[in-house]
Amino acid sequence: MSAGTIKKAQKLVDEGNVVQVDDDLFQVRSSSDPQKSYMVTHDSCDCLGFKNFYKFHHGKGIKANCSHLEAVRLYLKTKS
Repeated sequence: MSAGTIKKAQKLVDEGNVVQVDDDLFQVRSSSDPQKSYMVTHDSCDCLGFKNFYKFHHGKGIKANCSHLEAVRLYLKTKS
């Protein structure tokens, strides 16, 4: 996980851009376009970066991730 991804995720949390919709469903605002938001679960996100993750990291044994998914993880840590 890159430091940039973690920094973007922390900013999303700090600015209140993570909203819990259901037990395992969150709406996270885009960091680059405030008009967009993404639906995120514990292990997936509907953003393009997450969808294309394996295309760019295929075969490296890395689990797909994005700043929105990481923001949900950080958000949940602050709630516990």
